Amino acid sequence: MTIERVRTPNPWEEKIGFARAVAAGDRVLVAGTMPLVDGVLVGEGDPYEQTKAAFTHALDALKPFGLGADAVLRTRVYLTHLRDVDAAGRAHRELFEAAPPVSSLVVVSGFVDPRVLVEVELEAFRELSERPEPT
Repeated sequence: MTIERVRTPNPWEEKIGFARAVAAGDRVLVAGTMPLVDGVLVGEGDPYEQTKAAFTHALDALKPFGLGADAVLRTRVYLTHLRDVDAAGRAHRELFEAAPPVSSLVVVSGFVDPRVLVEVELEAFRELSERPEPT
């Protein structure tokens, strides 16, 4: 089985030693993704905007494999506050309403950057016959 990796310029990938997305067979896994665009936090203090930004960034990691939101089988949403469940859930519903995945929501004590309220992960499925090479 071939394993394909997608890296982005995110400095944490180099510092910690991980890939943004890894495809093995028919599965594509996307690493924990924070609401950062070019290293800048999106939606400071706003769990809805942070959830949208984090999932948008995570979904972008599926594009080199020719996949979008409809290929997502599982999501994980990590929040720092229980009070943010409704806002994060609303963003999740808007992004995945057409093809809802299974999902877990976990409240954690915090993230590396204390301004971050949400981090997300994705697992997607791809047909092996539709397997473009990542860019």
